[in-house]
Amino acid sequence: MKRLLIPTFLLVCFLLSACGPKGPATLTVMTHDSFAVSADVVTAFEQTNNVKVTFIKSGDAGAALNKAILSKDAPLADIFYGVDNTFLSRALEAGIYEPYASPLLANIPAEFKLDPQNRALPVDYGDVCINYDKAYFTDHSLAVPQSLEELTRPEYKGLLVVENPATSSPGLAFLLATVKHFGADGYLDYWRALRANGVVIVDGWKTAYYTNFSASSGHGPQPMAISYASSPAAEVVYAETPLTESPTASILGPDTCFRQIEFVGILNGTKNRALAEKFVDFMLGVTFQEDMPLQMFMFPVNPEARLPEAFIQYAPAAEQPAALSPDLIAANRDQWIADWTEAVLR
Repeated sequence: MKRLLIPTFLLVCFLLSACGPKGPATLTVMTHDSFAVSADVVTAFEQTNNVKVTFIKSGDAGAALNKAILSKDAPLADIFYGVDNTFLSRALEAGIYEPYASPLLANIPAEFKLDPQNRALPVDYGDVCINYDKAYFTDHSLAVPQSLEELTRPEYKGLLVVENPATSSPGLAFLLATVKHFGADGYLDYWRALRANGVVIVDGWKTAYYTNFSASSGHGPQPMAISYASSPAAEVVYAETPLTESPTASILGPDTCFRQIEFVGILNGTKNRALAEKFVDFMLGVTFQEDMPLQMFMFPVNPEARLPEAFIQYAPAAEQPAALSPDLIAANRDQWIADWTEAVLR
C-alpha cells in the first residue's frame, strides 16, 4: 500500500497543476517612440484577456519600420504600430503584416482605410500644419498668412522655421504638402523662393518647436513653425498656469497642412494570432480611441470616440489637407528629398 501511495499522490498533484489557472500570456507590441497610452487602459485589456502586454519603443516612425523589416524573418513582436502613410507602401511591399479584417473597421471612414487587404489598419490621424505665435502677429500688426504662396512675401522674411524632411517626419509631411500644392515640377521653385525669403531649416521638431518657435520657447526668433494642428491644444493642457486661450494656432488653408495617418498591423509569424487580433480591435475601439488624443495628441479614426474638450476648443482639423497616395509617395519620396536637399541646402 505504501508503494502505491506515493505515485498516486504525485499523480493527483500533477493533475491539479495541469487543471489549475494558467499564468498570463505575453503579447509584444512594437511602436515608435511617441506611442503612449494610459496605464489603466492597458491594465483593463490585460485583465480581460489574461495577458501581459509588453511595448518595444523602436525610434521614430522610419527607424521603427526599418527594425520591423530587418527582423521580419524572426519578428521581435506580435504587432507593429506607428507606420504612417508616408511609409505605408514600404511596409506593405516588405510583407511584414498578416491581413486582419477587424470588425471594428466597419466604424471607420473609408478615407483612412488605405490598404484594401487590411494588413495595415488605421488607428489615428494628425494634420502637420504651420503653427503661429498669436501674440507676435498682434504685436507687430501683421496679418497671419493664409496660403503657402503668402509665405514668400517680404513681410514674412525669416519668420518661418521648418524641419529637414530627410531627418524629420513633420518636415517630410510639409515637403509633401508643397509637392501636392505646386506639383512635382513646381515645388522646388517654391522652396527656392522660401530660401530667398529666409526660411530657417533645422534637423528636428524639438529644435524647431522648443528652440526656434517664439511662442513655445518665449525667446525664439521665428513666430511660425511646422508642427501639428493639435499643438495649440497641447499648449493649454501642459500650461504651468491655467489658460483660457491657446497662445498658438494653426494655419488651416487649403494644402497648408498634410494629413498623417498611423496604422497598426499583426506581424507575420506571430505565435499569438488570437491575442493580436484582440489587441488590434482594442486599439480601434472607443476606450483606446478616447484615451489616445491626450496621450499622443492625434485624432481618433473611430467617429464614435468623443474628443476631449481641449481638442474641441483648440485643435480644429484641416478641412482641405494635402493628400498624396502612399504608392506615389513610395515611388518618389527619396528623389523628392534628394532634389530638395540639392535645391535648398546646397
